[in-house]
Amino acid sequence: MKRRLVLYFLFLFTVFSLLFLAIACTSCNRSFNQSTPPAPVSYPISNERKLPIYSVQTEKPQIAITFDSAWGVEDLDAVLSSLKEASAPACFFVTGEWIEKYPDAIKKILSSGHEIGNHGDNHKHMNQLSMEECKKEIAGCHAKLKKLTGNDMSFFRAPYGEYNNTVVEAATQSGYQTIQWSVDSLDWKNYGTANLINTVIHHKDLENGAILLLHNGTTYTAEALPSLLQALKEKGYDFVSLKRLILKDQYSIDHTGKQIPAKAQTRTTLIPFYFSLLNMPYKR
Repeated sequence: MKRRLVLYFLFLFTVFSLLFLAIACTSCNRSFNQSTPPAPVSYPISNERKLPIYSVQTEKPQIAITFDSAWGVEDLDAVLSSLKEASAPACFFVTGEWIEKYPDAIKKILSSGHEIGNHGDNHKHMNQLSMEECKKEIAGCHAKLKKLTGNDMSFFRAPYGEYNNTVVEAATQSGYQTIQWSVDSLDWKNYGTANLINTVIHHKDLENGAILLLHNGTTYTAEALPSLLQALKEKGYDFVSLKRLILKDQYSIDHTGKQIPAKAQTRTTLIPFYFSLLNMPYKR
């Protein structure tokens, strides 16, 4: 008799548990449908503006250093030396023309442990080009690096930072993630060493997950770099490679170009829901 009662209550418990889970899942789906998350960058809605990645949402005090390389190489050794001294990896976005003109510089960058990014073949205003012309610019640079080093690239930055939906989509279809920047050093304006450092250190968007833009082949960048890197360290930032900072999948991009992990969105949506099931107030 006791065994029968135990089995009966166990049966009732199982039924009610399954019923509760069914109701919870239905409510959860309704909640998700009412609040559609932003479309992932890899598959954006056709009528939405497509954005490159300007920065990354992260709780870690990490920033990525990038250089656009389309000019000379006179200061490259000094730049690489400063990066090594500060244990700071960087990504150098190079043009196809630069690869052809300075093959030894490419090999030196790679042998120093840095990344190479695609900056287009001929440094054109790509936001004025057709889809096929954009793809040709990206493919031309890619082919030249591949021939020289055997390496592929996964990050693309449009020359002059000029982009539109066609440019971003062309890069995506070519297997690239399009990278912009959130902190511009304005080093190419040649305002001087102190101005360059202050521009970066006091930039309103200098924060966790920031992407810093510099150039080699300028007047003051190499001179300012040791002090700049030290100042960033003193502000508590760690330098990480772009490859380590950028998310490869399971993310969206907000209206500022910030890359947001999908799990952060899920957590933001689900936590209030779970609290509501328990009839408890939720405080952020």
